[in-house]
Amino acid sequence: MPIYEYKCTKCGDQFEVNQRMADDQLTKCGSCGGLLKKLITNTSFVLKGSGWYVTDYPSSDRKKAMDAKKKPAETKDKKADKKPAAVKKEAVKTK
Repeated sequence: MPIYEYKCTKCGDQFEVNQRMADDQLTKCGSCGGLLKKLITNTSFVLKGSGWYVTDYPSSDRKKAMDAKKKPAETKDKKADKKPAAVKKEAVKTK
């Protein structure tokens, strides 16, 4: 259940309430009877990193799709980095 934060406009009392999303918003302060204002707060759920959903556990289908998306230039660069086959030198005999 989400936690909502309210603040009274009359007495300044600030508190949190566990409410269902379908529940009506609170309007009256329990301490003084003043009007309540619903506050916008940060969530406690934070994602950090470079994309956990992509890099941590990709399926084999996803890996294939990522390989297929690679630019042709990337594959050409990899081939160009390979060393050319060694050229055989003929031995020259001198008399």
